[in-house]
Amino acid sequence: MAMRASDRRLLGDRQGRRTMVWIMAIMIFLTVLAAAMGLSVAGAGAALDRQLAGRLTVQVVEADAARRDAAVARLLAGLRREPMVARAVEVDRAELAELMRPWLGEAGLDADLPIPAMVDVDLRQNDDAAVAVVTRVAHAATPAARVDWHASWLAPVRGFLRTLGWVAFGLVAVMATATAAVVLLSARAGLDTHRGTIDILHMLGATDVQIARLFQQRIAVDTLAGGLIGTLAGLAVVLVVGLQIGSLDSQVLAGLGLSTSDWLLIVATPIAFMLLAMIAARIAVLRALGQVL
Repeated sequence: MAMRASDRRLLGDRQGRRTMVWIMAIMIFLTVLAAAMGLSVAGAGAALDRQLAGRLTVQVVEADAARRDAAVARLLAGLRREPMVARAVEVDRAELAELMRPWLGEAGLDADLPIPAMVDVDLRQNDDAAVAVVTRVAHAATPAARVDWHASWLAPVRGFLRTLGWVAFGLVAVMATATAAVVLLSARAGLDTHRGTIDILHMLGATDVQIARLFQQRIAVDTLAGGLIGTLAGLAVVLVVGLQIGSLDSQVLAGLGLSTSDWLLIVATPIAFMLLAMIAARIAVLRALGQVL
C-alpha cells in the first residue's frame, strides 16, 4: 500500500528522515562495494579453478639436444598410452624462446643456450592418483623430467582469493546487521517522538498493526531512497575500477570481471535492504507498542 500524504504528516520529522536517508545511502554504498569485491573474487577463483583443473607441465631439462628430443618422444608416447591422460603435446620451442626473451635478451637467445622442453598435459581426472601416473611415466622416460602440477603451486593464490571472498561477504553480512540495528533505533526514536500522536490513534481505534504499518512504510521509503543513492554511487565506483582493470590487459586480473548475474545481484541490493528494513521496523514497533500497553 502506498504511503499517503496524511500518513507522512502524522509522522512528520523531516530532519530525522533526511538523516536516515543519508545513513542508508552510505551503508548501501559500502555494501555494494563489498558485494562487488566478493562476487568478482569468487568469479576469479572459479575461473582459476577451470583453467588449472587437471593441468600439468612436464619439463625435460637436458643440455644435449639429441637426448632431449629422444626423451620428449618417449615421454609423449608413454603419456598418450595412459587412459588418465586426455591430451599431451609439446610446447612450441619458438614460443618458449619468446617467453624467455625478456630475461635472456637477444644476446642470450643467440648464444645457443639449451632451452628445456616442455610438455603440456591435460588429465581426465584432477586427483593425486592421476598426477602420480604422469610422474611415473615422466621419470621412466628420463630422469631429467620434472612435473609441475599447476593447481599445487597456485594453491596459495586460490586460498588467498577464497579468504578475500569470505571477508567481502562477511562485510555484507555486517552491513545488513548494522542496517537492521539502525532501523530499530530509528523506529524507537520515532515512537518516542510521536508518542502523543500514537496515543490519539489508539483512542480513535487504530490497532498496533496499523500504526506499525505507518512506520514500516516510512522507513521503507527512506531506505529505498537512500539505497538508490548508495547503489548508484557504488556502481559508479565499480565501473571506474572495472574500466581501469580492463585497460591493464592483464591475464591475472582478467578474471575479476562481473557477470550479468553479479550485476543483477548488486542492483537488487537496495530492494533487499528495503525489505530488511520493513521487517525490522515492523518487529521493533510491534514489540515496543506491546510493552507499553
